[in-house]
Amino acid sequence: MSDFNEVEILLVEDNPEDAELTMRTFRTRSLANRVHHVEDGTAALDFIFGRGQFAGRDLSTRPKVVLLDLKLPKVDGLEVLRVLKADPRTRDIPVVVITSSKEDRDLDEAYRLGANSYVVKPVDFNQFSEAVGQLGLYWVLINEVPRATGS
Repeated sequence: MSDFNEVEILLVEDNPEDAELTMRTFRTRSLANRVHHVEDGTAALDFIFGRGQFAGRDLSTRPKVVLLDLKLPKVDGLEVLRVLKADPRTRDIPVVVITSSKEDRDLDEAYRLGANSYVVKPVDFNQFSEAVGQLGLYWVLINEVPRATGS
C-alpha cells in the first residue's frame, strides 16, 4: 500500500503465512486496498505516531482498527497496546488482539490494557480465513469510530 492516509486496517503480524492468509482474505472481501501490514511492534508505533519511515504521515487519518499479534519482535503486542491506549490521541482506536496465545495472563492483560477484542487464531485454514474476514467486515464496515481528536 502506498497511500498511508487511506489505511483503514493496520495489520501488525510477524508470521508471513498468517499475514498472507489475512491479506488474501481481505482481498476476497474487497478490503485489501485499505490495509497496511507491518511486521513488528516498533513499525506499528512508528506508523500510528508518524515516526521513522512514516514521518510526515497525516495523523488525522487513522486506521479504523488495529489487528495486533502479541508475540512480535522489537516491541511486543502488549507494549504496543499499552502505548496506544495510554495516549489520548490514539486511545479510542479499536485494537483487536489476534494471536495464537490461549494464556489467561495474556487475555487478562490485553483487556486490562484496553483491547477491544481478543481472538485466538484458529489452526484450521478455513476457520482462520473466515474469522479474519468477519473481523475485517465488522471493524471496517459496521463499527463506527470517533474522528481523530487534536494532538
